[in-house]
Amino acid sequence: MQNSDNRTTCCVVGGGPAGMMTGYLLARAGVDVTVLEKHGDFFRDFRGDTVHPSTLEVFHELGLLEDLLKLPHQRVSVAGGFLGDFGFTAADFRHLPVRCPFVALMPQWDFLNFLASRARRFPSFQLEMEHEVSDLILDNGRVAGVAVKTPAGTKDIWADLVIGCDGRHSTVRRSAGFEVLDTGVPIDVLWFRISRKSGDAEQLLGRLNYGKALILINRGEYFQGGLIIRKGTFEQIKGVGLASFRESIARIAPFLQDRVEELQDWDQVKLLTVQINHLPRWYRPGLLCIGDAAHAMSPAGGVGINYAIQDAIAAARILGRPLRKGQSTADLLSRVQRRRELPVRLMQILQKQAHVGFARIFDNPGSLTPPWQFKVVIRIPGLQRLMGRVVGMGILPEHVRRSPQRRKAIGVACGVGAALAVLLYRCSARSRNTKLASLA
Repeated sequence: MQNSDNRTTCCVVGGGPAGMMTGYLLARAGVDVTVLEKHGDFFRDFRGDTVHPSTLEVFHELGLLEDLLKLPHQRVSVAGGFLGDFGFTAADFRHLPVRCPFVALMPQWDFLNFLASRARRFPSFQLEMEHEVSDLILDNGRVAGVAVKTPAGTKDIWADLVIGCDGRHSTVRRSAGFEVLDTGVPIDVLWFRISRKSGDAEQLLGRLNYGKALILINRGEYFQGGLIIRKGTFEQIKGVGLASFRESIARIAPFLQDRVEELQDWDQVKLLTVQINHLPRWYRPGLLCIGDAAHAMSPAGGVGINYAIQDAIAAARILGRPLRKGQSTADLLSRVQRRRELPVRLMQILQKQAHVGFARIFDNPGSLTPPWQFKVVIRIPGLQRLMGRVVGMGILPEHVRRSPQRRKAIGVACGVGAALAVLLYRCSARSRNTKLASLA
C-alpha cells in the first residue's frame, strides 16, 4: 500500500555524477525528484576526478561555473607522458571553443557536494543518504518504485519513474533482469597515493616503460597514481611483495625514488577491476538506466564522469516536461537510449583500442624504445587538437542550451569521433587478421 510520504515523481537511485546531475536538472525543471545514496557521505577515494571541458561548459550554461571553480582543483591544458625516455603530448585542449579549455582535476566528493548543495535550493529536490535500494517494486510488470534499507529500517518508495544511476555493480539493473554485454578488457589498475612536490611535472597520461604503465594525476599535494597491470594478476603481485611493487614504481618514474617508501601496506593500494560493458536495452516500463549502470566505461581518457553527465542531461531534457505534467514517459525512455548509445559505443571502441595498446607494453619487460612510426604519427599537425576535441568534448556532447555555432561544433565533434573510432576498429581488425594468417 502506497504512503504519500514515500511517493515521488522520479526516484533516482545512486548519488554519483549521473544521479546528482539528473536530480539537479529535473528539480530545476520543476519535477519532484528524490535521489537515494546508499552511503552516509560522498567521500570515496580513488574515484575518477577528471571534469572535462564538456562538463565545465554545461556548468557555465547553468550559471554554476564560477562557483564550481572556487573549489580546490588543478587545471590540465595538455595531456601527455613518456614512452620510454621519449616525451610526447597526446591531447591539447587549449583550442577548444568553450569557456574552459582545460580538464579540471577535482576530488569527486567536492564535485558531488557542490551539486547537492545547489540542488537543495529547489523545493522539489530531496536527497536521502544511507538509503540503499535492495529491490524494485513491480505493479503488473511495470516498475513502480524501490524497496530501500535505511538506518531506521526498511521502506518502499513509490515513483512514476525510477532512474538507475547506481554504477557498474547496479542493484537496479540486476533486479530488472537486464542483460549485460561485456567487452573483454586485458588490464586492471592499482590505485595509490604518493606525495607530490611543487616541481613535479603534470603526468596525466603517465609513463610507459619496462613492461609497465604508470598514470600520475596531480591532486595538489599528492599524486593519485595508477599502475596498469595484466588483468587478474593483483594477487600474484602481492605475493612477490610490496618492496617489489615500490621498486617497479621507482623504476618507471625515477623522480619518485625518494617517496615510494610512503607505501607501507597493501591497504594503501586499491584494485580497480577495469570493465567495459553495456546494456542492449537501457529501459523497461517505469525504469531507465544511465551512466555506468547502462554502460561501464574504462578509466582510459577519464571520460566516465563526463559521459554519465551527458546521459543525465539528455534524460532530463527528454523526460523533464512530461514528468512535471504527470504524462506517461513509456514511449520516451527509448529516445534517451537512442540519443546516447552511439557516442557511448564509439567511445568504448576507442577505449578498447587503448587497452590493446597498453597490453602490448607487458610483452617487453626491458627498456622501451619508441618505434619511429609513433614518433612520426605523434607529430602530425593538428593531431593533438583532434584528440583534445575527442577526449575533452566527447562525441555528441549534450547542452542545456544551444546556439547555431554550438550545434555546428557538436556535428564536427561527432563526425570526427565516429571516423576516428571506425578507423581504429578497422586497423585493429586488420592487424588481428594479419596475425592469424601468419599463424596459419
